[in-house]
Order: sequence, then C-alpha cells, then structure tokens
Amino acid sequence: MLANTFEAVWNVVSKEFDNLTSSKTPLHIGEAMDCWVYLTSLGEFIRFEEMSLNTTIDDEVKEMLTDAIRMCESQAQKLGDFMKKEGIPLPETTPPKPNSEPNAIPLGVKLTDEEIANGITLKLTTCLAMCAKGQIDSIRNDMGMLWFKFHLEMLTFGTSLKALMMKRGWLKIPPYYYPPGQPQ
Repeated sequence: MLANTFEAVWNVVSKEFDNLTSSKTPLHIGEAMDCWVYLTSLGEFIRFEEMSLNTTIDDEVKEMLTDAIRMCESQAQKLGDFMKKEGIPLPETTPPKPNSEPNAIPLGVKLTDEEIANGITLKLTTCLAMCAKGQIDSIRNDMGMLWFKFHLEMLTFGTSLKALMMKRGWLKIPPYYYPPGQPQ
C-alpha cells in the first residue's frame, strides 16, 4: 500500500519537474561528492546486509535483509549510471561476501537478529541523512529528484523495518518525558 502511494506521488512530482530539469548545467563539486559518498555507503550497506544474511536463520529477518539488498542495489545501479553519464568516477567498493552457513559461526562472533536489525537501522539513518543533504546541496532538478526518490525509498523501507522491530521488541525507545506538573 505504502509503495503504491509512493509511486503515485513520485509520478506526479517527477512529471512536474521534467520540464524544469536542466541537465545541461554541469554538477557542482558538492553534488558530485554527495553522489560519490552515497554510492560508497550503499556498497558498504549491501556488504553488511550480506553478512547479516549469512548470520541469521530467522525468515522475517532474511526477508527484511533481502528487501534491503534489493533496494540498495537498485539505488546503486541508478546512481552509478547517473554518475557515469556525468563523468564522475565510481568508487571502489568491497567485493560481495560469499554465502556461509549461519550455524557454523561461533557465538562470540555471530550477530543476533536484534543486533542485525539495529545495525540496519543505523545504516538506514545514515543513508536518510545523506539523501537529505544531497537534496539540499542539489542545484539541478534531476539530481534533486534522484535524491528525493532515494529518500522516499529509504523511508518506505524504514517503516517496514520499524514494524518488524516493534513486533519483536527490538526497537530502542528512550524513556518517556513527563513535564513538571503534568499528571502522570
């Protein structure tokens, strides 16, 4: 449902900006740097997801990780193609992790499903901040729209991740704040 809403909003917004987009202006150095750093981060995010898939035996966590990998690989492909078109050198990334048997990993090394989910949350939060920064730095509309799309994809994924974490009791919630004088 949320993905369909996202697609509808994206289609309307992108059509409105198509006429305003000027890809004739070169990217400024900040836009190029944002692309380079984000693509590097996506590559590292994917490696963490691969390692996590090698660690977990939980079907829901595996599904979440598979969705995360699919989203990150799609964004990396789109951004990489954009960067090639613009002449921005692509960063080197860590090679893919081979598959391994989760039960062969020693307990002192093996991440728990809760640690995996919280690690994904940290990486997701970082990517969201990078997307917001990329949008703010963008002068070109096509670049800004790319960041907007990535940001919405990450937000959509984050919603399902939060639901899984709440269901499992893994969501870290700070203490509630009660202002002085408020009845408790």
